[in-house]
Formats: sequence, C-alpha cells, structure tokens
Amino acid sequence: MKLIRFLIYSLLLCFCTVSAQKIDHSKWTEILQLYVAQNGDVNYKKMQKNRDTFKVYLNVLASNPPKDSWNNAEIKAYWINAYNAFTVQLVLDNYPIKSIKDISEPWGQMFFKIGGKSMSLERIEHEILRPMGDPRIHFAIVCASESCPKLLNCAYESETLNDQLDQAAKEFINDASKNSLTASEITISKIFKWFKSDFPKGDAFISYLNSYSVVKLFPETKINYQNYNWSLNE
Repeated sequence: MKLIRFLIYSLLLCFCTVSAQKIDHSKWTEILQLYVAQNGDVNYKKMQKNRDTFKVYLNVLASNPPKDSWNNAEIKAYWINAYNAFTVQLVLDNYPIKSIKDISEPWGQMFFKIGGKSMSLERIEHEILRPMGDPRIHFAIVCASESCPKLLNCAYESETLNDQLDQAAKEFINDASKNSLTASEITISKIFKWFKSDFPKGDAFISYLNSYSVVKLFPETKINYQNYNWSLNE
C-alpha cells in the first residue's frame, strides 16, 4: 500500500512539474487586445504609458525558456511570441520613431535575456525559428513595419498553432498591399526573396502560394518583388 501511494505521489509530482513548465501567454493576448487593431496597427503611444502588464509578460518569457519536455508546437509558439513581444519592447524603448530602422542594429543588438542568456531578435529568427523548417513563421513574426505581416491581436498558442499559422499565411499572401497576384504575373513581398531558401523551389513555390492564394496562379507565372515599406506599423 505504501508503495502504491508513493507511486501515485511520484506521478502527481511529475505531472505538476511538467505542467509548471508550460507558459501562460494570456497576458500577451490581453496586451494585444488593448493596443493592436484588427488590421495589425499598433498603438505604441498609448502602450508606452501603460507598460506594467507588458513587463510582467516579458519577465515570464525571460525566466521560463523552453524545456526539453515541451513539444514542437509549444516551443515554436513560445519563440514566435517572444520575437514579437521583444520587437514591441524595442520600439517602445526608442519611441517615438518613424521606422524600426531608425534604431541602431535593431535585429542584432543583444537587448534582452532569456534564461539568463543575452539574446537578439536576429538570434531568435535565424538560429531558432528558421531551423525548425516551417516557412509559415515568416508570416507570424513581425518586424514592426508596414510591409511586414500584421501583428496578430492575440498570442500564438500551441493548441491552435497550426491553424493560426495557416491563417497568417493566407492573410499575408492575399493582402493586396503586400502581394499583388494575378494568374500570369505576381509582384510579391521581398520576404519571399530574402528567405528564398526557406520556401519550396521552382514550380513547387507556385504550388505553395496556390495552397493559400485565392487567385490560382499558373506554373509559369512571372515573379516580381515589391519595394519594402519600413514605416512603423502604427
């Protein structure tokens, strides 16, 4: 009987330990609902005056890096949210600005820590998220600019991540301000050029676009690239 009680206690302890490792992103959703419009515009001016809740969430991220016990969706959602949240922090720390590029080395500077390690936005994107092999992350992480994908006004959550990423891809690819699509010719975001190695190649690229595009593209569609608007997304 004592052995059974011990085993039950051990299992409960293990369950509680694993549960405690999971991150609650609800604070991030609360912030996004308050300051981010449905179209992705961010009210940095108002947000700058009320940063207490935001700081709490950043501290949660900083002190709870992903654990080995987390699944892929939990890890991916964590890093997408972290990238977006710390991008917002960077803008707020330098606001008012007209563009994130007004900040010195915005993606390369080590301006925050996660798990005690100095981090940059560049490190999250290139060393953590891109190696996961999911090109949809490029429609989810936001560089605080008009030509970027829109900042979702709720957190990415592991339970709904696949649907959220599919929706982000669909919205971005069909956004006429970022991608002009006709069956025979397209003028698409430079995101597809800069990160060409992350997307399918040749005809498979057109098939990839077609999996999200409302307009069905011909395999021989001519590809052009739009100029990128780095104005702040406000």
